Amino acid sequence: MGSQQVEKEVPASGEWPEITQTAKPWTRWWWMGNAVDETNLSNLLEIYHKAGLGGVEIAPIYGAKGYEDRYIHFLSEDWLSMLDFTVNKAHGLGMGVDMTQGTGWPFGGPQVSVENAATRLVIQEYQKTDGEALSTPIIFQKKKGTQSDAQLIAVMAYDQNTNAKEITAYVDDKGKLTWDETGEWNIKAIFMDKTGQMVKRAAPGGVGFTLDHFSKSAVDSYNSYFKKAFAGKDYGIRAFYNDSFEVYGADFTTNFFEEFEKRRGYDLKEFLPYLESEENLDIVRRVKSDYRETINDLLLTNFTKNWTNWAHSQSKLTKNQAHGSPGNLLDLYAAVDIPECETFGSSYFPIPGLRRDSADIRNVDPDPIMLKFASSAAHLTGKNLVSSETFTWLGEHFKSSFAQMKPEVEQAFLAGVNHIFYHGVTYSPEDVPYPGWLFYASLNLTQQNSLWPHFKGFNDYIARSQAILQAGKADNELLVYWPVYDVWAEPKGRMEMITVHAVDEWLHPTEFYKQSKKLMEAGYSLDFISDDMIGNSEVANSLIKTSEQNSGKVLIIPETEFMPIGTLKNILRLAEAGAKVIFQSKPKSIPGLHIDQKSRESEFNQLWTSMSFEEGKSTLGKGGIYLSDELGKTLAQLGIYRESLVDSGLDFIRRKVADGSYYFLVNHSSDAISQTISLNTKAETVMAMDPLTSKTGLLPSQQTAGGTSVTVHLKSGESIFLKTFDQKTNLQIAVWPDYSKTSGTTDISKNWEVNFTQGQPKLPSPQALVIIKPWTDNGDPEADDFSGQAGYSSEFEFRKTTGNQYLLTIDKVYESAKIWINGAYAGNIWSIPYQLDISEQLQNGKNTIRIEIANLMANSIRCLDRNGIEWRNYHEINFVNIDYKPFDASNWKTMPSGLDGKIEILEFDQ
Repeated sequence: MGSQQVEKEVPASGEWPEITQTAKPWTRWWWMGNAVDETNLSNLLEIYHKAGLGGVEIAPIYGAKGYEDRYIHFLSEDWLSMLDFTVNKAHGLGMGVDMTQGTGWPFGGPQVSVENAATRLVIQEYQKTDGEALSTPIIFQKKKGTQSDAQLIAVMAYDQNTNAKEITAYVDDKGKLTWDETGEWNIKAIFMDKTGQMVKRAAPGGVGFTLDHFSKSAVDSYNSYFKKAFAGKDYGIRAFYNDSFEVYGADFTTNFFEEFEKRRGYDLKEFLPYLESEENLDIVRRVKSDYRETINDLLLTNFTKNWTNWAHSQSKLTKNQAHGSPGNLLDLYAAVDIPECETFGSSYFPIPGLRRDSADIRNVDPDPIMLKFASSAAHLTGKNLVSSETFTWLGEHFKSSFAQMKPEVEQAFLAGVNHIFYHGVTYSPEDVPYPGWLFYASLNLTQQNSLWPHFKGFNDYIARSQAILQAGKADNELLVYWPVYDVWAEPKGRMEMITVHAVDEWLHPTEFYKQSKKLMEAGYSLDFISDDMIGNSEVANSLIKTSEQNSGKVLIIPETEFMPIGTLKNILRLAEAGAKVIFQSKPKSIPGLHIDQKSRESEFNQLWTSMSFEEGKSTLGKGGIYLSDELGKTLAQLGIYRESLVDSGLDFIRRKVADGSYYFLVNHSSDAISQTISLNTKAETVMAMDPLTSKTGLLPSQQTAGGTSVTVHLKSGESIFLKTFDQKTNLQIAVWPDYSKTSGTTDISKNWEVNFTQGQPKLPSPQALVIIKPWTDNGDPEADDFSGQAGYSSEFEFRKTTGNQYLLTIDKVYESAKIWINGAYAGNIWSIPYQLDISEQLQNGKNTIRIEIANLMANSIRCLDRNGIEWRNYHEINFVNIDYKPFDASNWKTMPSGLDGKIEILEFDQ
């Protein structure tokens, strides 16, 4: 079963593409205690649909206390009935449904027997002196919580030179060792134990052991349980979903040693002292690399590919988060239908006025390059959708605004993400008092949130953006090799968990990272490529084809310590066929430990020396290998040019479609950008498309020797799409307005009234304002505690010039504003810069303006906590703050709410 997406393109008329189910953002949907019913399911799905969500991802978790009589056991007949109802209702609304294949995370549950549970390797050591028997029997030292004794796999003896002998046969059933060879011996007893890890945040009916992901029989048994539960009925879900690995301490499985020897060619048991060592020795690094590669092979083959094949047999897709896994992220992402990355924490953006309070963010520094592992895997294997678990712990509960979300999601778009999943929304019945059921790690943008009535504006922005970002195909010219064997050769630890939280260890110090970042900042577009992806690539018309849908112009090999012989052979094969390859330097060695190490090293070196470099180039067949530490200079010599538009401060991503290209331009710098930029594509016509408002316009352009020049004006925080057309296109649309120079300013900041319309805990009294300011600045305790919507209204006189453009600008919006001019809806302002074109709504003479503000939920939550009103009472983790400590908002300061600063109308001559 292949990818399910159909490429979409913007019609030549200049209209926006159809907003499909997949283009809309989806959300994880936590079913607390599975306490769901048809009435609330129906109502909530309708609410989500009206808010612009395209689908839900069902994730059953623990429940709220006091509602146990509503709990439904996972996969019971009642639960399956609720699933069936949900899918049918969602489909009737044009929405999709995914579900995690379990409850909580990771995969596991009551169906996972001890035999099939996550497994660990335990090594117990004993010292044997010549002529003396062991003083203690070789018996497993049972750890607390383990439900069964570990299985003794083998007993090994090592002399002072680490020469090994297996002595398992000399241990009787009571653990007595009868082996009595002369000399000093280090005895290692090897046990296969169970980690004892249970499913985290499990729902009723989902409590049980975590699955052994490295065992095919365990995974098959797990999948068969679901097949039996579904009893041949197609419930109409789109995809099964697997969360990030988070299987703690699992580093072994049944028959691991046999699998290792079959794949690596030697008996790992003989080299256990090196596996346990953390010395920076060559043999330690090689043994650990082999161990980690074997773990990767088992995870990829026995779980990820096996699971995907099973899902396809059920006519379902798979969606998987590979990060956190002890394996090659690129290959693990590539083995599913929809690779999914994760935005975790809050990024710093130098956008003036963007709130980022240190007390409200986690001590992490997200790196968007981490997101490119998922998008690269999708691009290189011809999969169109790249999803993201988005806004995980973006900020403290109830304090996250749309303005903070926008640059974070744009950063994901720039990394290749085009299928946003919010983290997330909690199912909450209508009869549960404010603020409803909430999940401890969620953005908690639910229907009870004061921002919810304005949520559709944000969702529409996402949907318009994704409709374009899902069109055509990625247009990245460079393929950058990820040397995973360098990561696997790290001498510390046994497992190498490649997580988002440890990028300072496995990613940032590497030349792979430094060169990728440097190339991207210089204006090149790139994807990461694995050894297997190189092996599966072919060459056509001097391009490196990684799939039917994708190709790259140049393969770049950054400074690499370890490279397999097979990978080097494949690189040479591609070059012979016409590919261009740049090595930053010669790889130093082959990975792993081999019985014939010297001959293999010799073979690798002979392959390398078969290339004869003259001035940094070796011609092979139709292509060439280049040896250069100045990648940008060599790329220019090869006619591969960067997008110089980045010199302006803009970030970009580019998509290729049949009749042209899309550019997504983003200004995350601290300054406005108003200048002529060059696009590396020759365009007859250029169209500007604003995803905030859906407006389009013809952008004046001029072809140059290197492409097309256009003039752009983007304030800090703004973004725009440009559609370039290869052929002359007669677009029936107006010219894009020139907002570069203001010809007049009208200040309308005085004499406003504020009326509170809906919210918690009660509606405050109206306020009259001599000059615009937040409703929380007027000494009214009820207004300070209020979370909801309030209307600012005023009147003003205005002289309008026909043909000119008019922007309404507001210094500060806390947090979202819907605007009506003369009774006509003009639009929604929720992101920096707070501005809106109101040219169509303005009139000569007297004008009325009404601005509906939705503020944050924080103030009403603070009120609840200050008054001792209990609203968080859950099983399991209950409810915690961003530092995983008990949540308490009683000491929070009042979050400003409403409007502040000047409100002006700017005039622009056209």
